[in-house]
Amino acid sequence: MTKPVISVQGLGKKFRRNSANRPFKFKHLLTGRIFKKRYESFLCLDDVTFEVFRGQMVGIIGPNGAGKSTLLRLIGGVGKPDKGYLKVNGRIGALLDLGAGFHNDLTGIDNIYISGVIAGLTRRQISERFDEIVAFADLENFLNNPLRTYSSGMRMRLAFAVAINIDADILLIDEILSVGDLSFQSKCLEKINQFKNKGCTMLLVSHDNSQIEKFCDSVIWLKNGKVNAYGSPREITMAYAEEMASETSRRTPSNHAQNQTGSNSRLKLNENRFGSLEVEIGDVRLIDEWGNQVQNLDTGNPLRIELEYKAHISAETPMFSVTISKEDGQICSEMILDKNRFNLEGSRERGLMILDIDRLDLSTGEYFVDVGIYEKNWEYAYDYHWHVYPLQVRSNTSFKGIIAPPHHWSWK
Repeated sequence: MTKPVISVQGLGKKFRRNSANRPFKFKHLLTGRIFKKRYESFLCLDDVTFEVFRGQMVGIIGPNGAGKSTLLRLIGGVGKPDKGYLKVNGRIGALLDLGAGFHNDLTGIDNIYISGVIAGLTRRQISERFDEIVAFADLENFLNNPLRTYSSGMRMRLAFAVAINIDADILLIDEILSVGDLSFQSKCLEKINQFKNKGCTMLLVSHDNSQIEKFCDSVIWLKNGKVNAYGSPREITMAYAEEMASETSRRTPSNHAQNQTGSNSRLKLNENRFGSLEVEIGDVRLIDEWGNQVQNLDTGNPLRIELEYKAHISAETPMFSVTISKEDGQICSEMILDKNRFNLEGSRERGLMILDIDRLDLSTGEYFVDVGIYEKNWEYAYDYHWHVYPLQVRSNTSFKGIIAPPHHWSWK
């Protein structure tokens, strides 16, 4: 009988969080609240059980705070479980916190060697793979520059290029398949597919259901630290999407058409808008590199998306999402603002969220920019506009496919 590569039985992990009764003002110390309980424990993972066999790719989905990243870290040896059994057979490669070992004052070359050594490679092994790492990152002209001069996309490309050049039997991937521009994302996905074809065992955490369905053999749905469901990708992702849609539908006011805040709301907005409207999306503007509001763009050009919002509640760390999709719903790219970088808790306010896409490498065609603001754990949408904002992408060349990567031909 084939032995599992990863075996998890009754796994549990406990963390502490600040108690609601903790003293947070000086006067509370004088009134005795110092003696109140400052911390309380909660189970991030509770009785998680599953097995993964060699060559399988298993997806892990669920709302933020469900325990997905914690599960990967425990499997990767970062921390120990408080209860249960965990056994891993094989060398682990982790694509978790990319660039965690980078140093801003060192050059790209120095950081390649440092991050490679941290990942378990020898200096000789890094030297042997150096050209491959550089070619994949496509940063040859910047390697002698200090890392502080790199854009965030360039840093992630360099980190990913190093991480995938580690010989691993098991690969742990946590929400990193959206690094860089669209062409680089395509390279990342192709590399992941190569690992799978070679028999590498992989665990993939992602909010992109299309990626989960395309690459994974089975899916684990975590909810409140427990395994809510485990089965085929199509079956589980549909059930997960239906639960979220059901909660959003339940919270959507029946008179949502009268609550529009955006002056550019199109006719489609009445029927293609969903959410509780506790945080509302107002105007959404597509801006070209010259500052003009557009619905047409040449492929390879930058695009700025401006999203006005108004919060009617004290919303703790809402999730902002922009998706570029085709008419049939096929997702071309999804960009999500990390919840830890934005907090509306304790305030009711208006604001403007700006997303800058360095270059939009899409082929000629008609697309839609879908925008949404979600509850911090993705349990429902505050406001979601689907297929409301059209974008026509133009190109001087004709070719098939969705992505139009920058390229050139040479001959010797």
